[in-house]
This record gives sequence, structure tokens and C-alpha cells, in this order.
Amino acid sequence: MKSRTLLLIGLSLILGLGAAFMANTWLSARLNAAPDDNMKNVVVATLEIAFGQMVEAQHVTLVRMPKGTVPDDAFDATDKVVGKIATFTMLRGDIVRGARLAEHLGGSTLASLIDKDKRAISVRVDDVVGVGGFLLPGNRVDVLATKKTGGSGNDAEAETILEDLRVLAVDQTASTDKTQPVVVRAVTLEMTPEETEILVKAQSEGKLQLALRNPLDNQKKPLPPVEAVAMVAPVPVPQAPKRVVRRSGGGGGGGGITIIRGIDVQAAKVQL
Repeated sequence: MKSRTLLLIGLSLILGLGAAFMANTWLSARLNAAPDDNMKNVVVATLEIAFGQMVEAQHVTLVRMPKGTVPDDAFDATDKVVGKIATFTMLRGDIVRGARLAEHLGGSTLASLIDKDKRAISVRVDDVVGVGGFLLPGNRVDVLATKKTGGSGNDAEAETILEDLRVLAVDQTASTDKTQPVVVRAVTLEMTPEETEILVKAQSEGKLQLALRNPLDNQKKPLPPVEAVAMVAPVPVPQAPKRVVRRSGGGGGGGGITIIRGIDVQAAKVQL
């Protein structure tokens, strides 16, 4: 009986040691296993990042996602996005993409928001021009110009001179955290150099009005067609051949020459 008990104890110890060895081997294999090749590190926003805001370390984190779901311009490390400027508002959980960020090359953050082939110009506004204070950075607007016509001073005409312009800043802020309408003094718009010339000229000729656009409406009215003007070369007028009839004069030593060109007859005297 005693020997049987010792045998069972020994067998239990062997099985226990074997189980512990197998568990340790399995855990070591899992810890030392290579990461899944189908997964990839992706930077996502942990907080809402507003338009024009500089990305800080607490705004982003790393998550692992299947490679097939990761955009091409996504980032795989948080230090690659910290210090950049958000050109679009990003919500919590959004993938941070290169198309929504701009490099901060110094100076104001507003300068980093401007496309490299565009310019920023400010327009003085009031509660009417500023769409009742509902303009925020990131909105899209049209610009209408009004100028007086005629001598009476009561007649005026309005025309949409610029379309689908992006609002970069309202007064001196590029943040979109405001929810209540605020009357501002100036709105900064993004436009091409050619559009800036149109705007400045319209400011000197009359008043400006801004029209707020739906963010999904990016249609612009087509430009008027350019009529082709055919250049017709002048048709030369043919001249009748010239005939010269010589005739002699009388005894006075003089003579005459008659020049006939078509139906035109001219006579000239010559001294012989």
C-alpha cells in the first residue's frame, strides 16, 4: 500500500512537471512569435483635432489594423504627425492621413494652411456680409459684388464674381470650436493670384457680399464660351491694265500722251 502511494505521488510529480514544461514552452513561443504580417500600425486621433490646430502627442495613438483597410497616406508612428497642422477637422477614432495635414514651416499656423499655388486675402465684413456671424474656418463661400449704375444713384447691379472659396480664418482665429454666431470684423479667404486681383478691383468699385455654400456643393458656373473670330485677309482689288497712246501734236513742237486705265482716260501734255 505504501509503495503504491509513493508511485502515485511520483507519477503526479512527473505529470505536473510535464504540464508546467509544456505551458512554459507554449507561452515562450507566443511571446517570441513574429507579429502578424497582415496587420499594420496606424496612427488614429484620440481627441477631436480642429481645423488649423497643431497636432500634439496627446491627440494621437497607435492601433493595429489589417493592411487592406489602411489608406496609402496613413502614418505608422505618432512622431511623424506631431507638430503638423490639421487642414481638415478630424474626429476621435479617425485615421490621421497625410492629405489632412500640412507642414508647419514657421510663422503663423495660417500660412501652413494655404495651398502652395494660392494666396490668403482678408475681406472686411459686418453682420450682413459675414452671413449673420455663422461663418467658420473651413466653410466655403461665394463672393458677390454690387455696384451702382446710372446717374440717379438708386440703380445697382449684383454679380457673383468668385465661387467656392475656402474660409481660412475668421478675425484672427482659424479654430472651428465656436458653435454660436459671432459678429466679426474680417474674414480671410483662400484664392488664386488671379482671383485676388478680381476681388481687390471689386472692393474699390462697390460693396461685397458673402454667400455661404453647402460643403457638398463644389459646382461652379461654366465660363462663357469664347467666340472664335475668323481672320479674313483683305481681297486685293484688281486694277485694269494700263494702255498708253502716244499722239503727236501740231506744229507747235508739243505733243500729248493719253493714258487709258479701264474707263478712266487721262491726257497729259509733254514737250517734244
